Amino acid sequence: MLLNIHIKNMALIDEIDINFSDNLNILTGETGAGKSILIDSVMLALGGKTPKDFVRKDAEYGLVELLFLVEQEEIKEQLALMDIPDLDDGQLILSRKIIGNRSVSKVNAENVTLSRLRDIACIMLDLHAQHENQSLLVENNHLKLLDRYGHEEISPIKEQIKVIYNDYSLIKKELLEQTMNEEEKKRKLDLLTFEKNEIENARLKAGEDEEIEVLYDKVLNGKNIAESLNNVTCLLDGEVSASVDRAIRELTAVSVYDVELSSMCDTLSTVSDLISDTCRNARDYLDGNTFSEEEFHTLEDRLNLINHLKAKYGKTIDEILRYGEKLEAEYDKLVNQEQYIDELKSKLAKSEEKLKKLCDKLTGIRKDKAELLSKSIIKALNDLNFLDVRFDMIFEALDDYTADGKDRAYFIISTNVGEEMKPLSSVASGGELSRIMLAIKSCLADVDRIPTLVFDEIDVGISGRTAQMVAEKICTISRKHQVICITHLPQIAAMADHHYLIEKHVVDGKTVTDIEKLDNDREIGELARLIGGAEITETVLLSAKEMKELAGKAKVS
Repeated sequence: MLLNIHIKNMALIDEIDINFSDNLNILTGETGAGKSILIDSVMLALGGKTPKDFVRKDAEYGLVELLFLVEQEEIKEQLALMDIPDLDDGQLILSRKIIGNRSVSKVNAENVTLSRLRDIACIMLDLHAQHENQSLLVENNHLKLLDRYGHEEISPIKEQIKVIYNDYSLIKKELLEQTMNEEEKKRKLDLLTFEKNEIENARLKAGEDEEIEVLYDKVLNGKNIAESLNNVTCLLDGEVSASVDRAIRELTAVSVYDVELSSMCDTLSTVSDLISDTCRNARDYLDGNTFSEEEFHTLEDRLNLINHLKAKYGKTIDEILRYGEKLEAEYDKLVNQEQYIDELKSKLAKSEEKLKKLCDKLTGIRKDKAELLSKSIIKALNDLNFLDVRFDMIFEALDDYTADGKDRAYFIISTNVGEEMKPLSSVASGGELSRIMLAIKSCLADVDRIPTLVFDEIDVGISGRTAQMVAEKICTISRKHQVICITHLPQIAAMADHHYLIEKHVVDGKTVTDIEKLDNDREIGELARLIGGAEITETVLLSAKEMKELAGKAKVS
């Protein structure tokens, strides 16, 4: 949802902040008050072209910022895939600063390219005014909308296709990799043989490297160990042992006079035994461990070999052994390449057969759903006074399969008798296109994921019953999406959940545009202006009040 638009130094706008709410936001104002400036500013923030002389002459720069609240999990996931920075509290800020002939685009205060800004903007907002920023004009989106429209039947089969297509792609890729000439084959065989033999000849064992490193450190420090143990035995066997023995004799001589002295004597005897055991263990260790130069070099060479293999084939011995198994499998495939290719071709044919059946089934379901959707859109277009309209969806087969099937599909339309059907992007009139988009959006309101829709020029050339139908459809869409609509028609304005007035004033000798949210009384007054023009009588005010009340009832029903 669009929470706020901040515009600074753009045409007649000095600096304004507009806070929008959910459901239907209506903007009205006199001709020339600055409504087009607002739309141009939004288009600018979405990555559009900068109108000539758009930045105020007395300003160093022009700035437009759009603040969005991102609530839908699907959109959060899409933005996450695009590495959007700092999506704190679900808030997203798109900004565009115009400085002379250049512009700076930012997303959440981080600089981005203009193309990336446009990609992000397309997720958040559809602007229906000119042929820009309208997701329905992007043909790749048409099939996605159709699949959402018929998701109950289409989604399960697409899941099956996705699984089989993944298998099909892997087999196809593997088969392609097997295509090589004899020279390439020989070169690869030589490399595989060398690497395979290098790992096999090493005769590695799991955990061997850790054991060798411990033993290597022991041997490396063997001389220090021997010197320390010799010093220990000399110390314990000499003065320490003699001192303890003398102490035992002294205590033994007097222990007959006091029983408590016997326990001290026993303690010293234990110490004497421990000293003797320690000396014996030290001698046994020295007798059983010889630290030869030959053993040291053998361990060093083995450790160097293991580290060399780690640098080439894996960080651990387990990884090296797994890589060796992979080499063995590749070697066998290459040696028996013809047989392996035949097996791959057989697997590919079976996978493609399954894929074709599912894709054909998916195409059939899609065409059925497209027919239902087209009928629904035609009815909506008839309601909007497109009485001779034709609407359909064209299906074309892609050259190869995809995870979404094998269809390319797009909407086509003809609004006049005798006129050939053309893609939506060929519709020339901005107002006509906006009403077509309104009809389509009303039929897809439940499945369209774009949260905010902006409508301008939607009331060009319509009045009476058609205007009322446009108003009702906009209201219907606003129950599922946030809608921002600029209008001259009271029928549409009466449906507002939130009404804003755009006005032009002279301040300090300069003309500036302001936007103000209206309370109920002022909203009735603005509706009366739209109904009655310059002269607003009591009768016109009563008509405006009645129109607002009827609109309120229509929204409830």
